Amino acid sequence: MTMDVQSNTAIEPVTTSAPPHPLVEFWYHFRQNTGAVIGLVVIVLLVLLAVFADLIMPHSPIAQYRDAILVPPAWYDGGSWNFVLGTDDIGRDVLSRVLHGARLSLLIGLIVVTLSLAVGLAFGMTAGFFGGVVDIAIMRLMDILLALPSLLLAIVVAAILGPGLFNAMLSVSVVVIPHYARLTRAAVLAEMSKDYVIASRVAGAGPLRLMLVNVLPNCMAPLIVQATLGFSTAILDAAALGFLGLGAQPPTPEWGTMLASSLQFLQRAPWVVTWPGVAILVTVLAFNLLGDGLRDALDPKLKR
Repeated sequence: MTMDVQSNTAIEPVTTSAPPHPLVEFWYHFRQNTGAVIGLVVIVLLVLLAVFADLIMPHSPIAQYRDAILVPPAWYDGGSWNFVLGTDDIGRDVLSRVLHGARLSLLIGLIVVTLSLAVGLAFGMTAGFFGGVVDIAIMRLMDILLALPSLLLAIVVAAILGPGLFNAMLSVSVVVIPHYARLTRAAVLAEMSKDYVIASRVAGAGPLRLMLVNVLPNCMAPLIVQATLGFSTAILDAAALGFLGLGAQPPTPEWGTMLASSLQFLQRAPWVVTWPGVAILVTVLAFNLLGDGLRDALDPKLKR
């Protein structure tokens, strides 16, 4: 005699959790780097100070107070809370000039990165996509630019164009273009052999669509990291040109120009030199820390 045994066990449906949103995943990996988070906070504070500088500044950055020349900071003997960080050799408020210099420095970084990234993208994508003689010509030009010391090349370009803030930004942009071009070319060459590009070609996508719609979005991760680090390079090089007299001209409150004009008072009134230097140091360090965190968060090989 055979008996049919029926199982009363209910089959529970298998539930799968939805994958996390890319921004949530990015923030999870980014916040693992404490230095990067600190850098992001410092940069946000700098942006707020630059945007609302006119409301925060106690004085005009170019106003001269002849009865308050080389006044020390407020916590020094003889200091005044009317000039918290002291005054320079012609009676201008150091705090107001440093705050206004933050606006100029961030603007310099934004313009330099935008110009150099746009030109570098164009060169790099053209070289990587078309190859052959075009690739060789573009890359040899980039190699020539990279063979020259960056600061020396910026000085030469700035000397040819003439001193001034805009010419200094153009000079620094020319110097950093090869970095974006080479990075873009390498990313394009890595993407061109992948299946989705071949499928797009078979589907009839034109060269422009392949470059801008299919390939470019997949090359942006290393470019974002390089652009973040490029901010610090642009600010530092622009400050160096200003220090040499080829950047922003007085009375423009740019940090490099402030250092150049106050270097002779290093021993007599060190606060005039200290605060612009500290501002450059903190800003460059913050962007470097942010770039390091972006690299960890965007590069799959470096995600913890």
